[in-house]
Amino acid sequence: MLYVANREENLEAIFHTFRGIAWVNCRYFFKNKPVTRDAPESDLGLVRQSTEALELYAASDSMKEYINLLETRRYSFNTAKTYVSLFRDFIRHFKGRPLIELNEIDIKAYLHKVVKSGKSVSYQNQVINSIKFYYEQVLDMPQRFYEVDRPRKVEALPVVLSVEEMQLLLDAATNLKHKTILTLIYSSGLRRQEMLNLKISDILSDRMQVRVENAKGNKDRYTVLSVKALELLRLYFKEYRPKKWLFEGPDGGPYSASSVKKIVYMASKKAKIGKNVTPHTLRHSFATHLLENNVDLRYIQSLLGHNSSKTTEMYTHISTRYTRNIQSPLDAMNNRP
Repeated sequence: MLYVANREENLEAIFHTFRGIAWVNCRYFFKNKPVTRDAPESDLGLVRQSTEALELYAASDSMKEYINLLETRRYSFNTAKTYVSLFRDFIRHFKGRPLIELNEIDIKAYLHKVVKSGKSVSYQNQVINSIKFYYEQVLDMPQRFYEVDRPRKVEALPVVLSVEEMQLLLDAATNLKHKTILTLIYSSGLRRQEMLNLKISDILSDRMQVRVENAKGNKDRYTVLSVKALELLRLYFKEYRPKKWLFEGPDGGPYSASSVKKIVYMASKKAKIGKNVTPHTLRHSFATHLLENNVDLRYIQSLLGHNSSKTTEMYTHISTRYTRNIQSPLDAMNNRP
């Protein structure tokens, strides 16, 4: 038997030599690889407790390793839940076949099946990522699926409310708790989950800021606290007396995401807004209205917590800031008899 030193250049040579011929299980080479992701612990115990995941977690070493590594790497609960669900479908599709024995043809056939099912581009990309996580992170088999053609995401512009429509939406919510939730999402540009994760201590009234912990990408940030939102929050706090979470459900835990979605839907219906309004629409509207009020794009990027300025730049395609003073060539034509 031949041995080679466990050095990076030797591993690269092995991968290059056997690429397309065989897959090398390198999990033991990387067994002591340090965790590089640094973020607060996520409650992945809830993922294990889900009925569908529990059965596979108990019966499958693959699923155990998968969930354990998600937890070790401090993936957010929502990301972990999505990955586990998609990986569960992947395991079930191959009906007990050892995943280590699957070849590239097997994997690509599965991905083709997902594409043919008519799922969204975003869903297809999540499937690819969930499979990549198993082979590349759990089994430490680098670049196993980098040659898979990823679908192109449709660059659709987000739905945005006008200032007048936003006011109608807020006025339509007569319940104090509901109105406070809608007002805070819009006035601080929060994602739905960020709002649900807020604790009482995250409202910094002395600095007029909202602290957002462990947001998307496991980052913390500060965003603006509106004077009007603070007034509502004080009324809300006096009436509801939350203990830990800013917005609590009946069991004392965080308010549910489905309840927030329903609040937005009912308010938009009552306000007779003829658009598909979701909680994220309020965040999009926050960014667009700031841009139209001449706030610098870099500050908007910081408030929203975007990694890339390119993500924030999409609001320039929605805002009327750059188009309101542009005259159409038709209107510039001289009137002719």
